[in-house]
Amino acid sequence: MITIRHILGISGGKDSAALAIYMKNKYPELKVEYYNSDTGCELAETELLITRLASYLGGIKILRAAKDSPEPTPFEHFLKASGNFLPSPQARWCTQKMKLQEMEKFVGDTPAVSYVGIRGDEDREGYISTKSNIQAIFPFRKNIWSLDVINKVLSNDNLDLIVSFYEEFADDETKEIVMPIVKTPLSKTFFYSKKLNALLDTDVKLFNKVVFNYLKTTDYPVGQLDEFPLIDNDDVLVKEDIFRILEDSGVGVPAYYYPIEFEVDGKKGTYSRSRSGCYFCFFQQKIEWVWLLEQHPDLYAKAMEFEKDGYTWNQGESLAELAKPARVRQIKLDAIKKQENKRLNTSCRLIDNLDDDNDAFCANCFI
Repeated sequence: MITIRHILGISGGKDSAALAIYMKNKYPELKVEYYNSDTGCELAETELLITRLASYLGGIKILRAAKDSPEPTPFEHFLKASGNFLPSPQARWCTQKMKLQEMEKFVGDTPAVSYVGIRGDEDREGYISTKSNIQAIFPFRKNIWSLDVINKVLSNDNLDLIVSFYEEFADDETKEIVMPIVKTPLSKTFFYSKKLNALLDTDVKLFNKVVFNYLKTTDYPVGQLDEFPLIDNDDVLVKEDIFRILEDSGVGVPAYYYPIEFEVDGKKGTYSRSRSGCYFCFFQQKIEWVWLLEQHPDLYAKAMEFEKDGYTWNQGESLAELAKPARVRQIKLDAIKKQENKRLNTSCRLIDNLDDDNDAFCANCFI
Protein backbone atom coordinates (compact mmCIF):
# COMPACT_ATOMS: atom_id res chain seq x y z
CA MET A 1 0.00 0.00 0.00
CA ILE A 2 1.39 3.42 -1.02
CA THR A 3 1.68 5.97 1.78
CA ILE A 4 0.70 9.51 0.82
CA ARG A 5 1.97 12.22 3.16
CA HIS A 6 0.12 15.45 3.84
CA ILE A 7 2.44 18.39 4.60
CA LEU A 8 2.03 22.09 5.34
CA GLY A 9 4.85 24.62 5.49
CA ILE A 10 4.53 27.34 8.12
CA SER A 11 6.42 30.53 7.37
CA GLY A 12 5.44 32.46 10.49
CA GLY A 13 3.05 34.67 8.53
CA LYS A 14 -0.69 35.02 8.88
CA ASP A 15 -1.86 32.94 5.90
CA SER A 16 0.15 29.77 6.48
CA ALA A 17 -0.63 29.93 10.22
CA ALA A 18 -4.36 30.26 9.55
CA LEU A 19 -4.23 27.43 7.02
CA ALA A 20 -2.61 25.12 9.57
CA ILE A 21 -5.39 25.87 12.08
CA TYR A 22 -8.04 25.48 9.38
CA MET A 23 -6.71 22.10 8.20
CA LYS A 24 -6.36 20.74 11.74
CA ASN A 25 -9.94 21.64 12.60
CA LYS A 26 -11.69 20.84 9.32
CA TYR A 27 -9.73 17.78 8.15
CA PRO A 28 -8.35 16.01 11.25
CA GLU A 29 -8.45 12.70 9.38
CA LEU A 30 -5.66 13.83 7.02
CA LYS A 31 -2.93 13.73 9.71
CA VAL A 32 -1.11 16.74 8.28
CA GLU A 33 2.61 17.12 9.07
CA TYR A 34 3.46 20.72 9.87
CA TYR A 35 6.97 22.05 9.33
CA ASN A 36 8.93 25.28 9.45
CA SER A 37 12.19 26.09 7.68
CA ASP A 38 14.31 27.94 10.23
CA THR A 39 16.82 30.36 8.72
CA GLY A 40 18.04 31.68 12.07
CA CYS A 41 17.14 35.17 10.85
CA GLU A 42 13.48 35.50 11.79
CA LEU A 43 12.05 38.23 13.96
CA ALA A 44 11.27 37.44 17.60
CA GLU A 45 7.60 38.07 16.74
CA THR A 46 7.76 35.31 14.12
CA GLU A 47 9.35 32.87 16.54
CA LEU A 48 6.66 33.63 19.12
CA LEU A 49 3.90 32.90 16.61
CA ILE A 50 5.51 29.59 15.65
CA THR A 51 5.81 28.63 19.33
CA ARG A 52 2.13 29.39 19.95
CA LEU A 53 1.11 27.59 16.78
CA ALA A 54 3.18 24.51 17.68
CA SER A 55 1.33 24.33 20.99
CA TYR A 56 -2.03 24.59 19.22
CA LEU A 57 -1.18 22.02 16.54
CA GLY A 58 0.60 19.57 18.80
CA GLY A 59 4.01 20.14 17.23
CA ILE A 60 5.85 21.58 14.23
CA LYS A 61 8.86 19.90 12.63
CA ILE A 62 11.71 22.42 12.48
CA LEU A 63 13.94 22.10 9.42
CA ARG A 64 17.35 23.81 9.49
CA ALA A 65 19.91 23.83 6.73
CA ALA A 66 23.67 23.58 7.38
CA LYS A 67 23.14 22.28 10.91
CA ASP A 68 26.80 21.29 11.30
CA SER A 69 28.19 24.62 10.11
CA PRO A 70 30.40 26.66 12.47
CA GLU A 71 28.55 29.78 11.30
CA PRO A 72 25.88 31.08 13.72
CA THR A 73 22.99 30.85 11.22
CA PRO A 74 22.25 28.96 7.99
CA PHE A 75 22.12 32.29 6.18
CA GLU A 76 25.63 33.23 7.24
CA HIS A 77 26.86 29.78 6.21
CA PHE A 78 25.52 30.15 2.67
CA LEU A 79 26.46 33.82 2.43
CA LYS A 80 30.08 32.91 3.15
CA ALA A 81 29.90 30.07 0.62
CA SER A 82 28.62 32.51 -2.01
CA GLY A 83 31.47 34.95 -1.50
CA ASN A 84 29.26 37.49 0.32
CA PHE A 85 26.98 37.76 -2.70
CA LEU A 86 23.68 38.90 -1.18
CA PRO A 87 20.45 37.30 -2.40
CA SER A 88 18.07 39.43 -4.47
CA PRO A 89 14.82 39.09 -6.41
CA GLN A 90 16.93 37.97 -9.38
CA ALA A 91 19.10 35.55 -7.37
CA ARG A 92 17.03 34.06 -4.57
CA TRP A 93 19.59 31.55 -3.37
CA CYS A 94 18.38 32.07 0.20
CA THR A 95 14.98 30.57 -0.61
CA GLN A 96 16.50 27.72 -2.57
CA LYS A 97 19.23 26.79 -0.10
CA MET A 98 17.54 27.36 3.24
CA LYS A 99 13.93 26.50 2.47
CA LEU A 100 13.10 24.63 -0.71
CA GLN A 101 15.96 22.15 -0.56
CA GLU A 102 15.23 21.42 3.09
CA MET A 103 11.55 20.87 2.36
CA GLU A 104 12.33 18.50 -0.49
CA LYS A 105 14.80 16.57 1.70
CA PHE A 106 12.12 16.38 4.39
CA VAL A 107 9.67 14.84 1.92
CA GLY A 108 12.19 12.60 0.17
CA ASP A 109 10.71 10.43 -2.57
CA THR A 110 7.43 9.67 -0.80
CA PRO A 111 4.33 11.02 -2.59
CA ALA A 112 3.13 14.09 -0.72
CA VAL A 113 0.28 16.58 -0.90
CA SER A 114 1.49 20.05 0.09
CA TYR A 115 -1.16 22.49 1.34
CA VAL A 116 -0.54 26.13 0.43
CA GLY A 117 -2.01 29.24 2.07
CA ILE A 118 -2.86 31.44 -0.90
CA ARG A 119 -6.14 33.20 -0.17
CA GLY A 120 -9.26 33.36 -2.30
CA ASP A 121 -8.83 37.12 -2.78
CA GLU A 122 -5.33 36.78 -4.26
CA ASP A 123 -4.58 36.36 -7.94
CA ARG A 124 -1.30 34.47 -7.96
CA GLU A 125 0.15 31.00 -7.98
CA GLY A 126 2.41 29.50 -5.36
CA TYR A 127 5.57 27.46 -5.57
CA ILE A 128 5.18 24.17 -7.42
CA SER A 129 7.93 21.71 -6.66
CA THR A 130 9.98 20.39 -9.52
CA LYS A 131 9.75 16.99 -7.83
CA SER A 132 6.88 15.01 -9.31
CA ASN A 133 6.08 13.37 -5.98
CA ILE A 134 5.00 16.69 -4.39
CA GLN A 135 1.62 18.12 -5.38
CA ALA A 136 0.36 21.53 -4.27
CA ILE A 137 -3.23 22.09 -3.11
CA PHE A 138 -4.78 25.50 -2.28
CA PRO A 139 -7.63 25.02 0.23
CA PHE A 140 -8.49 28.72 0.61
CA ARG A 141 -9.25 29.21 -3.09
CA LYS A 142 -12.27 28.41 -5.21
CA ASN A 143 -9.87 26.54 -7.49
CA ILE A 144 -7.90 24.26 -5.18
CA TRP A 145 -5.75 22.81 -7.98
CA SER A 146 -2.36 23.98 -9.22
CA LEU A 147 -1.87 25.44 -12.67
CA ASP A 148 -0.10 22.36 -14.04
CA VAL A 149 -3.08 20.15 -13.11
CA ILE A 150 -5.59 22.59 -14.62
CA ASN A 151 -3.62 22.80 -17.85
CA LYS A 152 -3.77 19.02 -18.22
CA VAL A 153 -7.43 18.68 -17.26
CA LEU A 154 -8.53 21.36 -19.72
CA SER A 155 -6.18 20.33 -22.51
CA ASN A 156 -7.93 19.49 -25.76
CA ASP A 157 -5.98 16.23 -25.72
CA ASN A 158 -8.03 15.14 -22.69
CA LEU A 159 -11.37 16.51 -23.87
CA ASP A 160 -13.05 13.13 -24.45
CA LEU A 161 -11.97 11.81 -21.05
CA ILE A 162 -13.24 14.90 -19.19
CA VAL A 163 -16.52 14.78 -21.12
CA SER A 164 -16.98 11.15 -20.05
CA PHE A 165 -16.45 12.07 -16.38
CA TYR A 166 -19.03 14.85 -16.55
CA GLU A 167 -21.47 12.50 -18.30
CA GLU A 168 -20.98 10.03 -15.44
CA PHE A 169 -21.14 12.39 -12.45
CA ALA A 170 -23.44 15.30 -13.39
CA ASP A 171 -27.18 15.09 -12.82
CA ASP A 172 -29.52 15.76 -15.73
CA GLU A 173 -30.28 19.34 -14.75
CA THR A 174 -26.61 20.23 -14.39
CA LYS A 175 -25.74 18.50 -17.67
CA GLU A 176 -27.92 20.94 -19.60
CA ILE A 177 -25.80 23.79 -18.31
CA VAL A 178 -22.34 22.30 -18.06
CA MET A 179 -21.99 19.96 -21.04
CA PRO A 180 -21.85 22.72 -23.69
CA ILE A 181 -18.99 24.25 -21.69
CA VAL A 182 -17.18 20.94 -21.21
CA LYS A 183 -17.47 19.95 -24.86
CA THR A 184 -16.19 23.26 -26.20
CA PRO A 185 -12.48 22.90 -27.04
CA LEU A 186 -9.97 25.52 -26.07
CA SER A 187 -9.31 28.20 -28.66
CA LYS A 188 -8.04 31.76 -28.98
CA THR A 189 -11.47 33.02 -27.88
CA PHE A 190 -12.20 30.28 -25.32
CA PHE A 191 -8.97 30.03 -23.37
CA TYR A 192 -7.97 28.19 -20.18
CA SER A 193 -9.06 30.75 -17.59
CA LYS A 194 -12.39 31.38 -19.31
CA LYS A 195 -13.26 27.69 -19.43
CA LEU A 196 -12.01 27.09 -15.88
CA ASN A 197 -14.10 29.92 -14.44
CA ALA A 198 -17.19 28.76 -16.32
CA LEU A 199 -16.85 25.23 -14.92
CA LEU A 200 -16.17 26.47 -11.39
CA ASP A 201 -19.13 28.86 -11.52
CA THR A 202 -21.41 26.03 -12.60
CA ASP A 203 -20.51 23.55 -9.84
CA VAL A 204 -17.25 23.63 -7.86
CA LYS A 205 -17.73 20.25 -6.19
CA LEU A 206 -18.58 18.57 -9.49
CA PHE A 207 -15.48 20.07 -11.09
CA ASN A 208 -13.34 18.85 -8.18
CA LYS A 209 -14.79 15.34 -8.51
CA VAL A 210 -13.94 15.31 -12.21
CA VAL A 211 -10.38 16.52 -11.55
CA PHE A 212 -9.92 13.92 -8.79
CA ASN A 213 -10.97 11.13 -11.12
CA TYR A 214 -8.72 12.48 -13.86
CA LEU A 215 -5.80 12.45 -11.40
CA LYS A 216 -6.45 8.77 -10.79
CA THR A 217 -5.28 8.19 -14.36
CA THR A 218 -1.96 9.92 -13.53
CA ASP A 219 0.93 9.61 -11.06
CA TYR A 220 -0.06 12.70 -9.08
CA PRO A 221 -0.12 12.03 -5.30
CA VAL A 222 -3.79 13.04 -4.92
CA GLY A 223 -4.70 10.53 -7.60
CA GLN A 224 -3.21 7.75 -5.47
CA LEU A 225 -5.62 8.45 -2.62
CA ASP A 226 -8.79 6.39 -2.23
CA GLU A 227 -10.65 9.53 -1.24
CA PHE A 228 -9.83 13.20 -0.86
CA PRO A 229 -12.17 15.23 1.35
CA LEU A 230 -11.17 18.58 -0.14
CA ILE A 231 -13.07 17.82 -3.34
CA ASP A 232 -16.23 18.61 -1.36
CA ASN A 233 -14.79 21.91 -0.16
CA ASP A 234 -16.30 25.04 -1.66
CA ASP A 235 -14.93 27.48 0.93
CA VAL A 236 -13.33 30.67 -0.36
CA LEU A 237 -11.39 32.37 2.42
CA VAL A 238 -10.22 35.98 2.19
CA LYS A 239 -8.10 38.27 4.38
CA GLU A 240 -10.86 38.89 6.92
CA ASP A 241 -11.31 35.13 7.40
CA ILE A 242 -7.59 34.72 8.06
CA PHE A 243 -7.64 37.15 10.96
CA ARG A 244 -10.82 35.62 12.34
CA ILE A 245 -9.23 32.15 12.36
CA LEU A 246 -6.09 33.41 14.11
CA GLU A 247 -8.01 35.38 16.71
CA ASP A 248 -10.66 32.72 17.39
CA SER A 249 -7.99 30.05 17.88
CA GLY A 250 -6.17 32.07 20.51
CA VAL A 251 -2.93 31.88 18.50
CA GLY A 252 -3.29 35.55 17.65
CA VAL A 253 -2.02 37.82 14.91
CA PRO A 254 1.78 38.30 14.59
CA ALA A 255 2.66 41.53 16.34
CA TYR A 256 4.56 42.98 13.37
CA TYR A 257 1.30 43.35 11.41
CA TYR A 258 -0.01 46.00 13.81
CA PRO A 259 0.53 49.55 12.49
CA ILE A 260 2.70 51.90 14.58
CA GLU A 261 2.06 55.63 14.28
CA PHE A 262 4.75 58.15 13.38
CA GLU A 263 4.67 61.88 12.68
CA VAL A 264 6.59 64.10 10.26
CA ASP A 265 6.00 67.86 9.96
CA GLY A 266 2.71 67.52 11.81
CA LYS A 267 1.49 64.82 9.45
CA LYS A 268 0.78 61.36 10.81
CA GLY A 269 1.30 57.99 9.16
CA THR A 270 1.78 54.39 10.19
CA TYR A 271 4.23 51.64 9.41
CA SER A 272 4.38 47.92 10.04
CA ARG A 273 5.74 44.79 8.41
CA SER A 274 3.72 43.22 5.62
CA ARG A 275 5.37 39.79 5.52
CA SER A 276 6.99 37.10 7.58
CA GLY A 277 10.45 35.77 6.85
CA CYS A 278 13.97 37.02 7.41
CA TYR A 279 14.36 40.46 8.95
CA PHE A 280 16.52 41.57 6.00
CA CYS A 281 14.12 40.35 3.31
CA PHE A 282 14.98 42.18 0.08
CA PHE A 283 11.30 42.28 -0.87
CA GLN A 284 10.64 44.79 1.89
CA GLN A 285 9.36 48.21 0.96
CA LYS A 286 11.50 51.17 2.00
CA ILE A 287 9.07 52.08 4.79
CA GLU A 288 9.50 48.56 6.18
CA TRP A 289 13.24 49.08 6.35
CA VAL A 290 12.53 52.24 8.34
CA TRP A 291 10.27 50.17 10.61
CA LEU A 292 13.16 47.75 11.16
CA LEU A 293 15.58 50.62 11.80
CA GLU A 294 13.38 52.13 14.49
CA GLN A 295 11.75 49.05 16.00
CA HIS A 296 14.69 46.62 15.79
CA PRO A 297 17.83 48.79 15.46
CA ASP A 298 20.07 45.85 16.39
CA LEU A 299 18.76 43.79 13.48
CA TYR A 300 19.03 46.75 11.11
CA ALA A 301 22.67 47.12 12.14
CA LYS A 302 23.23 43.41 11.54
CA ALA A 303 21.64 43.63 8.08
CA MET A 304 23.92 46.59 7.35
CA GLU A 305 26.98 44.52 8.30
CA PHE A 306 26.11 42.06 5.55
CA GLU A 307 26.46 44.80 2.94
CA LYS A 308 30.04 44.63 1.74
CA ASP A 309 32.10 44.36 -1.43
CA GLY A 310 29.54 46.54 -3.23
CA TYR A 311 26.56 44.28 -2.49
CA THR A 312 23.46 45.97 -1.03
CA TRP A 313 19.96 44.78 -0.09
CA ASN A 314 18.32 47.54 -2.13
CA GLN A 315 19.43 48.26 -5.65
CA GLY A 316 21.22 51.60 -5.79
CA GLU A 317 20.98 52.39 -2.07
CA SER A 318 22.84 50.99 0.93
CA LEU A 319 21.27 50.65 4.36
CA ALA A 320 23.74 53.24 5.67
CA GLU A 321 22.36 55.72 3.14
CA LEU A 322 18.76 54.75 3.87
CA ALA A 323 19.29 55.30 7.62
CA LYS A 324 20.32 58.96 7.23
CA PRO A 325 17.76 61.24 8.94
CA ALA A 326 16.90 63.16 5.77
CA ARG A 327 16.30 59.92 3.86
CA VAL A 328 14.18 58.43 6.66
CA ARG A 329 12.13 61.63 6.72
CA GLN A 330 11.51 61.45 2.97
CA ILE A 331 10.53 57.77 3.08
CA LYS A 332 8.04 58.54 5.85
CA LEU A 333 6.59 61.47 3.89
CA ASP A 334 6.23 59.23 0.83
CA ALA A 335 4.43 56.66 2.97
CA ILE A 336 2.10 59.31 4.41
CA LYS A 337 1.23 60.50 0.91
CA LYS A 338 0.51 56.96 -0.21
CA GLN A 339 -1.71 56.39 2.82
CA GLU A 340 -3.54 59.66 2.19
CA ASN A 341 -4.25 58.52 -1.37
CA LYS A 342 -5.94 55.45 0.09
CA ARG A 343 -8.06 57.57 2.44
CA LEU A 344 -11.27 56.57 0.66
CA ASN A 345 -11.03 53.35 2.64
CA THR A 346 -11.61 54.90 6.04
CA SER A 347 -11.78 51.63 7.98
CA CYS A 348 -9.62 51.50 11.09
CA ARG A 349 -9.59 47.69 11.20
CA LEU A 350 -6.20 46.02 11.05
CA ILE A 351 -7.15 43.88 8.07
CA ASP A 352 -8.04 46.95 6.02
CA ASN A 353 -4.80 48.74 6.83
CA LEU A 354 -2.42 45.95 5.90
CA ASP A 355 -0.56 46.90 2.77
CA ASP A 356 -0.48 44.00 0.33
CA ASP A 357 0.94 46.13 -2.46
CA ASN A 358 4.08 44.84 -4.11
CA ASP A 359 4.00 41.63 -2.09
CA ALA A 360 6.34 39.07 -3.57
CA PHE A 361 6.40 36.46 -0.89
CA CYS A 362 9.10 33.97 -0.14
CA ALA A 363 8.21 30.67 -1.78
CA ASN A 364 8.31 28.93 1.57
CA CYS A 365 4.96 30.54 2.34
CA PHE A 366 3.45 28.44 -0.42
CA ILE A 367 4.82 24.96 0.18
